[in-house]
Amino acid sequence: MRVLDLSAYIAGPYGCTLLADMGAEVIKVEPPAGDNLRKYPSTIENESRAFLGVNRSKRGIVIDLKQADGLAVLLKLVDSADVLVHNFRPSVPERLGIGYEQLRARRPGLIYCAVTGYGDTGPMKDNAGYDQVLQTFTGICSLQGQAVPEIVYGSVVDYYAAAMVASGVSAALFERSRTGRGQYVGVSLLRSALAMQSARLVYTEAEPLAIGRDMRSGGITGIHPGREGYLYLSANTPHFWKTLCERIGLPELAADPRYASVRDRATHAAELVPQLRAALAQRTALEWEAVFGTDVPCAAARAVEDMFAHPQVLAEGMMATMQHPVVGSYQGFSEAVRFGGRAPAAPFAAPAFGQHSAEILAANGYTPDEIAKLRSLNVIL
Repeated sequence: MRVLDLSAYIAGPYGCTLLADMGAEVIKVEPPAGDNLRKYPSTIENESRAFLGVNRSKRGIVIDLKQADGLAVLLKLVDSADVLVHNFRPSVPERLGIGYEQLRARRPGLIYCAVTGYGDTGPMKDNAGYDQVLQTFTGICSLQGQAVPEIVYGSVVDYYAAAMVASGVSAALFERSRTGRGQYVGVSLLRSALAMQSARLVYTEAEPLAIGRDMRSGGITGIHPGREGYLYLSANTPHFWKTLCERIGLPELAADPRYASVRDRATHAAELVPQLRAALAQRTALEWEAVFGTDVPCAAARAVEDMFAHPQVLAEGMMATMQHPVVGSYQGFSEAVRFGGRAPAAPFAAPAFGQHSAEILAANGYTPDEIAKLRSLNVIL
């Protein structure tokens, strides 16, 4: 499957990366200004860590779609593509000559995926949508914060939307394999932010609209300090609660009927948590992690850097070493889903700016003279 990735930032590009992980040939099409993610702060000289992490296993071409010759280049690529993904605002694609109906007339079997902030219709359809904007808009920040709303850092809405891109496109390709017809796939950050909160977005006629929707268990389940470091504990089932109490030396808490359920323990958190933390202060977080083992769900708080060499991550083959023409060798995450049968193709580095422009055009029938002319006109870079 050939995927044309015209999107920028995270949601669309990482959705295409997930398709690349599954074996698709992905061509990243950037404008002359480049994907803005390349310009994000980074300690890596001449490249962005975020861009490298989001765009693995793609070849890259730079095309000026505002020039007629540039549009012609893209349309020739569309003629052999199975999927096109973009994240333009709804009013932009048709103006550029790449709207859904325009491309469907040219290639009926094309799967056309548009990633938007707020969707294709409605009063906010042309508003700029970004991860943290949608977090704030949809209530994620209000429930995350205590006294004031707080952003959940890490672009969680973008990455969830990326998963929706990959699953939506895959479903559309499956249907095309049955019918031969392409279709439009709409993914929005608004839909993704609300889908992530499906457990909160239930409103029955028997209760008021303004009601507690926070799913946090409260009290015992959460992050607690050890003698050194911090430990997350989850003790929501009777078995885990009993085992936790035994391992920290307070078995009487598990036998007390006042603390029998998760709800009971949340209600009595003010008296339970000080006892729990006094016990946890006797060991470090890593020591408690070993004490609880597989019997109590827990994790010592680690730095993300620890994941590069963690035995579990390495055992699952989640990291790979890739070679980049500017950065050189680097390690990065490589496989979001594991499939049986045969090993996936080895991941390769995100493209340098315009790295494969000539190669991609040559593979699509352009002669060296034609490629040189397009370069001289700044149609491609």
